[in-house]
Amino acid sequence: MRTTRAIHAVERLKTRSGNPQFAAISLSGGLFYLVDKSSGTDKKVSDPLTLDDFVKFVDGFGPPKPRKASKLDIAFEEQIKKSKGG
Repeated sequence: MRTTRAIHAVERLKTRSGNPQFAAISLSGGLFYLVDKSSGTDKKVSDPLTLDDFVKFVDGFGPPKPRKASKLDIAFEEQIKKSKGG
């Protein structure tokens, strides 16, 4: 179960970044680190971290998760921009 949380965090990162070459490496003692294999070699992206710290690191790494906005949210933001500019 512990490894599953780490893998899911990396899968979210792959989706957000568009880079399918990220991977979680598990060490003894419950530590994990992130690698990027896109250059053909394993480039270490993080130091070994506990599971919770690893998930926080991966969730904060790379581009942010796209924000979901309804049509009403977008229209409201446009009105705010117009009122500030005019």
